[in-house]
Order: sequence, then structure tokens, then C-alpha cells
Amino acid sequence: MAFIELISPEAATGLLARIYDAALKRAGKIFNILRVQSLNPPVLRESMSLYQSIMFGESPLSRAQREMIAVVTSHENSCHY
Repeated sequence: MAFIELISPEAATGLLARIYDAALKRAGKIFNILRVQSLNPPVLRESMSLYQSIMFGESPLSRAQREMIAVVTSHENSCHY
């Protein structure tokens, strides 16, 4: 079984703590998809920026269409997210 070290919210400092705080305000919890990137907060920040651009940025697709594409893709890949 693979093991990936994660930094808990209680142990987070600096940029990671700010990212975790924003996640808590936004979603009420910190999803594992964020925690798995916790060892490299600058990459996590950029990953979140990409996600926000894709899901909330300017696009000919509606938010509902983008969510539908994400759900179908996740389902086809047997991915919880």
C-alpha cells in the first residue's frame, strides 16, 4: 500500500495554513485532494488557481456543464473527486 505524508491542519504553517484556512471557509473542511499536496504549498496554491480558473473563469460552458464534465470524468476514472 502506498503512503503519502500529509501535513495536518494543526501542523500547517505559513502559506499552507492560509490555504487550509481558505478551504475551511469555502467548504467547511479540508478535502484529501488538498492534503495530498500539502508538502509543496506553492504547487498546491497553483493547483487551486488552475481549478478555480477552470470552474469559475470565463468560458463558453455554463457552471452546470463544467460540473457535469467533472462528474462524468471522475466516474469514468473511478475517482471519488
